[in-house]
Amino acid sequence: MVEVSTSILSIKEGEESKVYFELETAKTDYFHIDVMDGKFVEKDTYHKMIENASYIKRISNLPLDVHLMVEDVKTAIDDFLAVEPNIITFHLEACKSKEEVYEIINYIKENNCRVGISVKPNTKIEEIYEFLPYIHMCLVMTVEPGKGGQTLLTDMLDKIATLKKYVEEQNLELDIEADGGINLKTAPEVKKAGANVLVAGTAIVIANDFKTIIDELKS
Repeated sequence: MVEVSTSILSIKEGEESKVYFELETAKTDYFHIDVMDGKFVEKDTYHKMIENASYIKRISNLPLDVHLMVEDVKTAIDDFLAVEPNIITFHLEACKSKEEVYEIINYIKENNCRVGISVKPNTKIEEIYEFLPYIHMCLVMTVEPGKGGQTLLTDMLDKIATLKKYVEEQNLELDIEADGGINLKTAPEVKKAGANVLVAGTAIVIANDFKTIIDELKS
């Protein structure tokens, strides 16, 4: 079954509570929290996302899907554990060693949270294989992280398909999430490649009817 994680990045200021309510009514599966520090990626959404995630936690029971695009992963984990996310995903590229990757995986799990690892477009998917048995989700970036509204890089479809094949061959239980440039046109190919969690922001938020878009993304 395909799930939709709606990125709140492109929601207009002042319309947040209305949009959150409408997204919940439209049955998005997660609120996707894009956390950027202005270092690992150019944009800085850090404090805004802490505020937004805290607000969502107060008004909604929907799970939070926190995506950390930051250099200081450990501090960000501590900051966002306060909003009791369903899953925290960090970038493989933010870690200096394999030991650090394992430390972060264990730290997130010890705090009763699911854990995901994300890879940028230029990172070979094979680099993440050894960590897959210990995590709940692999997030394949289908655009360069740090900006909303980009066009999906089509060669990332092969990357998702390669990951899906490996996961099946190893008999692993793992969600494959795709993030970047996902809309009604690109979603069928992304799902066919093997992703079962789709992150969409702009495509949903600019629509007149959230439910129609979310239903189509899932179907």
